[in-house]
Amino acid sequence: MTLQYELERLLLEGDWVPGHPVPSERRLMQIYGASRGAVRESLAGMRANGVIETRQGGRSRCINLLAQHLELPLEGRGDDIDFQMQVLEARAVLEAEAAWYAAQRASDEELFALEQEYQQMCERNRRPLGRGDSTLEKAKADLQFHMLIAQSSHHLLVCSFSQLFYSRYFNAIYSVLSRTLGRLGRYPDGIGKQHDSIHRALQARDAGAAREAARTHILYTRDLLQRCR
Repeated sequence: MTLQYELERLLLEGDWVPGHPVPSERRLMQIYGASRGAVRESLAGMRANGVIETRQGGRSRCINLLAQHLELPLEGRGDDIDFQMQVLEARAVLEAEAAWYAAQRASDEELFALEQEYQQMCERNRRPLGRGDSTLEKAKADLQFHMLIAQSSHHLLVCSFSQLFYSRYFNAIYSVLSRTLGRLGRYPDGIGKQHDSIHRALQARDAGAAREAARTHILYTRDLLQRCR
């Protein structure tokens, strides 16, 4: 089994996250007990296969393998409420599965990172609307929490699709929060409790509870949006 094969398995198994830097040549030599020549040859093979890229003067990064093959429709329809409903319905499926896998596969270090992100999100959401973080920043922070869950799923397709989905449909996701905040004048009460349920289930490694909490959270947001019609 070649070193290149071993490194590409890290992508396949979700240990190397799309967009994240590849460890340095020196670090790879230490981990695998390989020569510099063997490491460079393996990285060159991965670049040729289109799974990592190296920009001039920078480190190599993992490529999102779905990006060049996946065209998501109606990217510019973020302010259309019917399209926003569809985005939320897709999120309910995607995030439920991400939470299910993350509860089983996340490392202790990843659960600690999720704990820290969750606490920071709670602190931001306790601030009154109009002070501190803007609605845009709240939307970005919310997605960061969900993206960390997807990355902790160690599922290549879930993680890769989540990155593309959140990036290309961010305007729709932001508009949902903007509509609900505009209608209620505050952060919806149920969302904080739902984030807590997701967080607790993940920390307990309860996959079934994590899946249901994530699904319930997104469908609750969908119901709030329905009332904004």
